[in-house]
Amino acid sequence: MHDLSFFRANLDAVAARLSTRGLVLDVEQFRDLDSRRRAVLTECESLRAQRNAESQEIAKLKKAGADTSQQQAKVRSLGDRIAELEEKVQALEEEFRSLLTAIPNIPHESVPVGKSSADNVEIHRFGQPPTFDFEPKAHWDLGPQLRILDFERASKITGARFAVYWGLGARLERALINFMLDVHTREHGYTEVLPPFLINSASLFGTGQLPKFAADLFKIEGSDFWLAPTAEVPVTNLYREETLEAEALPISLCAYTPCFRAEAGSYGRDVRGIIRQHQFQKVELVKFTRPDQSYAELEKLTADAEDILKRLGLPFRRVVLCTADLGFASAKTYDLEVWLPGQNDYREISSCSNFEAFQARRAGIRLRSGKKTEYVHTLNGSGLAVGRTWVAIVENYQQKDGSVVLPEAIRPYLNAEILTAQAEFR
Repeated sequence: MHDLSFFRANLDAVAARLSTRGLVLDVEQFRDLDSRRRAVLTECESLRAQRNAESQEIAKLKKAGADTSQQQAKVRSLGDRIAELEEKVQALEEEFRSLLTAIPNIPHESVPVGKSSADNVEIHRFGQPPTFDFEPKAHWDLGPQLRILDFERASKITGARFAVYWGLGARLERALINFMLDVHTREHGYTEVLPPFLINSASLFGTGQLPKFAADLFKIEGSDFWLAPTAEVPVTNLYREETLEAEALPISLCAYTPCFRAEAGSYGRDVRGIIRQHQFQKVELVKFTRPDQSYAELEKLTADAEDILKRLGLPFRRVVLCTADLGFASAKTYDLEVWLPGQNDYREISSCSNFEAFQARRAGIRLRSGKKTEYVHTLNGSGLAVGRTWVAIVENYQQKDGSVVLPEAIRPYLNAEILTAQAEFR
């Protein structure tokens, strides 16, 4: 959510910057609503002052033994009018809040202006895509052939866009989770947390998923519980409606959670394999920082996510998203895209974002430095999406005989060096 006073003072500039996201802000609607709201507030405050003065006069008249019936009737009339105005103020406040909460974050000045994802800008690359003396396969073929990935039984159990991992396939997923958490906590300075996987509406509002993206979420019928779409939501909301001491910042947290997404707007995309599932695993990195620290911390968080890819020897590139491709709450985002030979393309494996004070204002997360309080800046990024890392390993390290050589960094977690065909699915 936005700072109303900043909007008022910079409305035309804000509208111009938001237009680079493809949003046309109705400036006149904003000004009209703001003007009506302030007019009602001014009248309400004036009548309260008048009522207070009349009440003081009544007290003096009563003390002198005078008749105050006319003055009391006037005070009652003022009270009725004030009550009407307070209802109007509340309605206008709700309208204003609804307007502000629907406006996405303002892109940082360093974000390139663009009209679509085609205008994202590559920052750098790591590693070279592997070359093969055979036609590399996609994971949706390799996994079933190795009998470590089962789509048919998952479909029977639940439906489309779910998968069952078997044997070393399941162990590889678990190993990657432990590997990522170990690196981030032991070497990158994050504190591990294990949050609830069910979250309430207030938490989803705080991070910006509600009300705009309700269709992308799974809600538990008959309750205020939702399935977490990402650990970003519960971890960021750990400090909702709290004030943090500036000396304690930055706070760096990491968490494993399963993630659940309806993918309401993506039917027809990535229908094969496990690139876009309704349920997947992720290790998330979350930071709470002072405003003057946040962009340096974004670079550090992104480098921490990149380090996992480097240790696994996976070719990737970093791109900065253009204005049109930014997420709703983000002021700046780097995407890490890993090379997938089976698809002959780079695919996103992590988005690392600085939300500045956007989420903190919605969630009421402040910092205190001496007598001064202000909103913290929040950041997060995948460190990494586990299923997509699994895919990248299987596709990049595949061999001509259909086996998969495991990266050295993950071998101790599996006590294995190679994935070969498992026993038949039982």
